[in-house]
Amino acid sequence: MAVSQLKQSGNASRYIAIEGPIGVGKTALARRLAESLSADLVLEDFEENPFLERFYRDGRAAALPAQMFFLFARARQIEDLRQSDLFTKVQISDYLFTRDRLFAELNLDSEELKLYNQIVDKLAVDPPIPDLVIYLQASVDAIMGRLARRNARYDRFVDRDYVEKLIDAYARFFHTYDEGPLLIVNASQIDPVNNDADYEQLFQQIERTTGGRHFFNPVAAALA
Repeated sequence: MAVSQLKQSGNASRYIAIEGPIGVGKTALARRLAESLSADLVLEDFEENPFLERFYRDGRAAALPAQMFFLFARARQIEDLRQSDLFTKVQISDYLFTRDRLFAELNLDSEELKLYNQIVDKLAVDPPIPDLVIYLQASVDAIMGRLARRNARYDRFVDRDYVEKLIDAYARFFHTYDEGPLLIVNASQIDPVNNDADYEQLFQQIERTTGGRHFFNPVAAALA
């Protein structure tokens, strides 16, 4: 299927969330997928978080304000998403709201986590469940290489140890994820953003994924 034809394809999923560690390609894939499906984008705005660079530079000292900023921003976006018409317009998000706790548990100490949980309870956010979650996996080496090439304002402060812990946290989170269809993508050696063939393969898999847990590993398939 040619890339130009993808825009003509139907898709049963009306709300698709793309997830994975920093640098794995969530936002870039969300943008390309939204273009193919003429969808609305719901993106995290990292640049708006004034605490993020301080967090990556100083670690735990700025973890709580960085986490709280994202929590409130995501809660506002989810409320807007719930009020939109999910039945007539496809929505593509580069994050899954329920994984916010993954970062809280990874980055906050016990007292900060207690405060975080109290605030979450008060917010009473009721996020819609995605029709499909695309979980992008990649090795530590692949992610560190992409961060170096991307060279965003705060990327140079992201260390390897943090990426390793984040990858492990994501693996644990999605090991038990059962809220809806899940497509796990081995993104270490493919580039669905810049490589049309990789994107076409992934898009076709997305079209086929309407339930359950599925794995997309084209490299392994090619070697079989």
